[in-house]
Amino acid sequence: MKTYHKYYKIKATPEEVYNALVKPFAIALWTGAKVQMEEKAGTEFSLFDGDITGTNLEFVPNEKIVQEWFFGDQEEKSIVTIKLRENKIYTDVELTQINIPDDAFDDMKSGWDQYYFGGLEEFFH
Repeated sequence: MKTYHKYYKIKATPEEVYNALVKPFAIALWTGAKVQMEEKAGTEFSLFDGDITGTNLEFVPNEKIVQEWFFGDQEEKSIVTIKLRENKIYTDVELTQINIPDDAFDDMKSGWDQYYFGGLEEFFH
């Protein structure tokens, strides 16, 4: 099992970034895909036409999102934590994902960079 930790800069306010990550309409705009999301702990979510699924664990508006991401029958939970901090005209985003299966690590890493935060960066430019 591996951990992925990275920082991103998004040219938007923490509130704008947070809304783009939790509001279904906004997520559909920047991903161009079907989404199921409710800003409530304990609810299941689905992103990118079901390519990413899991359970929402915690929301701190404009500051933090914690989710469990599913990897089939994996026993250890893969937890994604996204923290947002204002930095002048940017939002600093701190991403941590723990318990990534070794064979999925490279795909997860490129997915975060290209599609998830890459898509979000393009959306705000």
